Amino acid sequence: MKKKLGSTLILILSTFFVLSGCFGGGTTKEPASNDSGKPSDETEETAPKVLRLNNSSEPGSLHPGTAQGTHDSWILEHAFEGLTKKTPEGEIIQGMAEEWETSEDGLTWTFHLRDGIHWSNGDPVTATDFEYAWKYALNPESASTYAYQLYYLEGGQEFNEGKAGEDGVGVTATDEKTLEVKLAQPTPYFLDLTSFYTYYPINQKVQEDNPEWYQEADTYVSNGAFKLTEWKHKESIKLAKNEHYYEQDKINLDEVHFVIIDDENTAWQMYQAGELDLVYPLPQDVQGQLMANNDPEFVAGPDLSVYYYNINNNVKPFNNPKVRKALSMAIERQTIVDHVAQGGQPPAYSVVPPGIPDVNGDYQENTGKLFEENLDEAKKLLEEGLAEEGMDQIPNFTLTYNTSEGHKAIAEAVQEMWRKNLGIEMTLENVEFQVKLDREKAGDYTISRAGWVGDYVDPMTFMDLWVTDGPYNDADWSNAEYDKLVQTAKTTMDQEVRMKAMHDAEKILMDEMPILPIYFYTKPFTVKPNVTGIYTPINRYPQFIYADIE
Repeated sequence: MKKKLGSTLILILSTFFVLSGCFGGGTTKEPASNDSGKPSDETEETAPKVLRLNNSSEPGSLHPGTAQGTHDSWILEHAFEGLTKKTPEGEIIQGMAEEWETSEDGLTWTFHLRDGIHWSNGDPVTATDFEYAWKYALNPESASTYAYQLYYLEGGQEFNEGKAGEDGVGVTATDEKTLEVKLAQPTPYFLDLTSFYTYYPINQKVQEDNPEWYQEADTYVSNGAFKLTEWKHKESIKLAKNEHYYEQDKINLDEVHFVIIDDENTAWQMYQAGELDLVYPLPQDVQGQLMANNDPEFVAGPDLSVYYYNINNNVKPFNNPKVRKALSMAIERQTIVDHVAQGGQPPAYSVVPPGIPDVNGDYQENTGKLFEENLDEAKKLLEEGLAEEGMDQIPNFTLTYNTSEGHKAIAEAVQEMWRKNLGIEMTLENVEFQVKLDREKAGDYTISRAGWVGDYVDPMTFMDLWVTDGPYNDADWSNAEYDKLVQTAKTTMDQEVRMKAMHDAEKILMDEMPILPIYFYTKPFTVKPNVTGIYTPINRYPQFIYADIE
């Protein structure tokens, strides 16, 4: 039976409700000045349109082939463009490709590039740049974590695993404007994948002349609406409108300035002071107050993502499914979303979020609850699991989260729930985001905060995370039946068979509980009233490609 939140935890949570300052505000434009400090002749009509926003972490890589995080992708999605792109309504439309054809069996795709497309250095974008980029990401020497997203190509996995050469990979530039793609099996969501950043092109000549071109602004070359003009590492990033972009007449902003701030309260204070035009993410107490007040600058966008905790399945006693399930059943998710996260997030009792179509209806709604919170059952499972491991209690362990007041608040809430409900003692540790990612890959953690944003709108973007030896299977969990069901879903075009296989696999995942789902994200952010044209695809950060400043 579910118990009420203890008084100690209520005291902890109450500290997150104190707000500073007001929640209104708009952008005030200061008179432009020249180097002498005197007002210039520049007017608001002629002044550059500059959007100012925050990125919560220093990008780990701004190379499409080796990027792996949302702190990378927010920049890449505006500096690059793939064969296709998405409209504000989520429709997949022509990007670098003007048109394409598909064979009857769904295995061969032929893309025809537009006329007049160029890199930011003026070079033409060619089909060869796409072939080169995809093979670069698949090359084992590139050490691309996202290479598996190209396994849909014939021979892609074999090349990446060192079992075959790149000549067998199913992507060929038959001429400068035609790209022929051969898939290993029919893939219903392949067109969606071509808008994802691992499928972006890279300038072959630039890459071969300077393999480190993507590490500094003065050598950076991209093909999207914006180009990188300044990168002060761990401080700020500046983008400018790319004069070589084929639709530059649709781009209203002249520049975009990112400040790199991992402290959400600092970013919010800058927004209140008129120093930022858009802030994401927000402090959790702030977004709760903004929602309650129906603040017109607050936007609660949809998000195709799940917040969860990784469990290192190799660390005793967390190798035992009963222990993992006990931890999960003792987390009071509704309390967390109501009193800590405060962004309207739905509690997660599975891993695939709302917003993905099933054969009929919404996939997540059809899934329903795959487990219950039950303290009596949690205590029973914990006792049984520890006995099976020859232990009578869980030794003190560490829960690691990346630097964020929000992640800290959730971790403190979970810490208190486990102490109160199961008598478990643990230590909290915060580290930089990239440090967290590196340690998860190395297996150097016990439990860690994690999150996943879907790369495309299909359940597979979540379900293939936990296949045996998968590159993002940081829990290092393995289940042969799960692997078989995911493979079935990947190799059939029958939607009923695909969806049933993924539903069955998700039940196995939640029965074994190698990870602990907490909630499904929403996308709460604030934007100044004079900024228009921001839109929020379900699996992307707020997009500003068509934004304007009035």
